[in-house]
Amino acid sequence: MKLKREQLIHFPPSYIMPKFDIPAMVAATEKAPTWLHVGAGNIFRVMLAGMAQELLNAGHTNIGIIAYEAYDEHIVPQSFIPYDNLTLGVILNPNGEVDKKVIASISRAFSNDVAELKKVVAMPSLQMISFTITENGYKVGKICESPLKAVTAIEQVTVGLLSRYENGGKPLSLVSMDNFAENGEQVKKAVTTIAMEWHKNGHVLAQFVEYVNGLAYPSTMIDKITPRPSSDVVELLKADGFEDTNIHQTPKHTYVAAFVNTEPSQYLIVEDNFPNGRPPLENAGAYIVDKDTVHKMDQMKVCACLNPLHTILGVAGMLLNIPTIAECMKDARLVKLLNVAAEEALPTVAHPGIIDPKDFLHEVLTRRFPNPFIPDTPARIACDTSQKIPVRFGVAMQYRKENGLPIENLEAVPLFIALWLRYRMGKDDEGNVLELSPDPLVPSSLKMLDGLMFGGKVDLKPVLSDASIFGVDLYEVGLAYKVESLFYELSVGTGAVGRKLDEI
Repeated sequence: MKLKREQLIHFPPSYIMPKFDIPAMVAATEKAPTWLHVGAGNIFRVMLAGMAQELLNAGHTNIGIIAYEAYDEHIVPQSFIPYDNLTLGVILNPNGEVDKKVIASISRAFSNDVAELKKVVAMPSLQMISFTITENGYKVGKICESPLKAVTAIEQVTVGLLSRYENGGKPLSLVSMDNFAENGEQVKKAVTTIAMEWHKNGHVLAQFVEYVNGLAYPSTMIDKITPRPSSDVVELLKADGFEDTNIHQTPKHTYVAAFVNTEPSQYLIVEDNFPNGRPPLENAGAYIVDKDTVHKMDQMKVCACLNPLHTILGVAGMLLNIPTIAECMKDARLVKLLNVAAEEALPTVAHPGIIDPKDFLHEVLTRRFPNPFIPDTPARIACDTSQKIPVRFGVAMQYRKENGLPIENLEAVPLFIALWLRYRMGKDDEGNVLELSPDPLVPSSLKMLDGLMFGGKVDLKPVLSDASIFGVDLYEVGLAYKVESLFYELSVGTGAVGRKLDEI
């Protein structure tokens, strides 16, 4: 069993096969592509390509996806080309059952070929360009001088848009499927900023700036836990006779394989803003809604029902040396802390209408986080925590401040902040050296915690008063002194974290 088109006839019935003519799909896609995706990572391969496959299987379309990778040039030669652009999706269900699905909806994949990218984007049939390039991928720093020197993914796509403009300028939707608030606005800001810089340098006409400003930039909310490829899954597949089980770490630290392991739950909420048409994603489980509903759904997930709870488990799990998120959910103290955190956050988010927040939260706490077959770790979740706190906790505190809701009586939020500061000391609850997860943009004011001894005194005011870290000045909202007290309790010596959690 090898992941090649001609080998699919040898797969056993337990593997779910594509139900469409793959060569015919490739031919139709090359002739008149409708969907280009930028960022050929694992969530794209298993979720978005999986949804496209559902549409193909049901006959809702005969056109697949063209994939483009602009950041890590090793992904395509290592996880696409050797496998004929196929992906084996391995869905790990909470009851231990495993669904194995061959995903064949990607017609082709290529990387760092701007000339070819221009050809695809210029095709009048193209309806949307979607992205999974991480939030940092939309941040525009030093812009390349001209279209001829485009480097980043968003610069290269803007070059493609210039080609589309020069070839008739049909409308198009640029759709971020990265998980952060107002992602549509961030795509627009990045593209128009680049176009204006090129115009200022005399490389493009003012009409091109007007063209990109008038394109569609729908907002979205995407949700699916997709950890890096797991060695446990490798052993499971080997037992079936599946041979393509090598896991590669690229020089840019991307983990790829022929397979992608993931959970069964997934959500895609998309603003209906597609002036050149779109794939019928609602037939593959997506919610096509107005912008306000996307915003409410995003706030519900990111500020209350999933992301802040994940972040709490990441930090607390690291301090307690718990190896996986599922193991964290066996600790009754942590589960209680999550429930308190959710109860405190829910009043600050609006009901999105399409999904009940309490139902979503119940699924997170009873099926998704406790799933023992998802190889997710506190260390992965704890990455870049300093960048997550202002949104995952600060937005809710700011809402309370602006709407007259009490803040000073919060319990879970100050405890989490104190746990995070305790984590920044670099010692676990037993006093052992703790390797902190990468957080390259962590504020310099937190450096004073590095290697702080148990019982050591430190002035937290420069940290707790910094609204850029927490979204609010914790002294102004009445939480700082509670955080200070909790931090000192947590840092008196070994076992202090566990003892404090016992009190919840």
